[in-house]
Amino acid sequence: MNYSVIPNTWKLFLDEAGDISRFTGRFLREGFKPPYEFRELLKQCFYIGYKSLGLVGITAFIMGLVITIQSRPTLVEFGAEAWLPKMVSVSLVREIAPVITALICAGKIGSGIGAELGSMKVTEQIDAMEVSGTNPFKYLVVTRVMATILMVPVLAIFADAISLYGGFLGCNIKGVVSWDLYWSQVFQTLAYSDILPAVAKTFFFGFAIGIIGCYKGYYSKKGTEGVGQSANSAVVVSSLLVFILDLVAVQIIDVLNLT
Repeated sequence: MNYSVIPNTWKLFLDEAGDISRFTGRFLREGFKPPYEFRELLKQCFYIGYKSLGLVGITAFIMGLVITIQSRPTLVEFGAEAWLPKMVSVSLVREIAPVITALICAGKIGSGIGAELGSMKVTEQIDAMEVSGTNPFKYLVVTRVMATILMVPVLAIFADAISLYGGFLGCNIKGVVSWDLYWSQVFQTLAYSDILPAVAKTFFFGFAIGIIGCYKGYYSKKGTEGVGQSANSAVVVSSLLVFILDLVAVQIIDVLNLT
């Protein structure tokens, strides 16, 4: 093992963390100062939110269906098949649907932002905007990060609904559960303490995805090769941050429930 590599690796990691922190601080400074790019923000919300509905919906439906089918045999062994709608609804709303939706967004939205801004960087379009007197950071970065913050929670709520419908169909593949009974059990089980924290953490998921995608693209280097590297690293880093933020959120929720 080459121990001489470890200090350089940690140095690169700390440099990257510091650059991302400064980039985040610049977003917080410029994101709330006029002028505001509302037209570009609405455009990015359309591309980030509406254009992702199909992929999120299909994934959520299959996810709810598969989890229900896989959970049935275990509950049948314990004679608790009637608890299937309650168990599936809590697991989907609390954890599975928000995290899977964030990972899909990290793959689709994060890579798209990284590749788009990276291509603009290597073709010197960002430099041209600065020369012309336009603030490229506010126009390109702030609008995209704000759009991800707003749209990822909407997509997560949409995924909750679609996955629960998939769970309903899964319950009826090898059994018979009426529409009214299924949704009655679901809403009797779910509480605001299940829904609100799950939705709240998706705002942070969206923030992480937007910041990392914009950072990787905004500082892309090495020509067209760097565009691919920016898109790839945006997906990897933002996906890792989603898991880290989810772990922190679970710990905070657990502490709040104990007090």
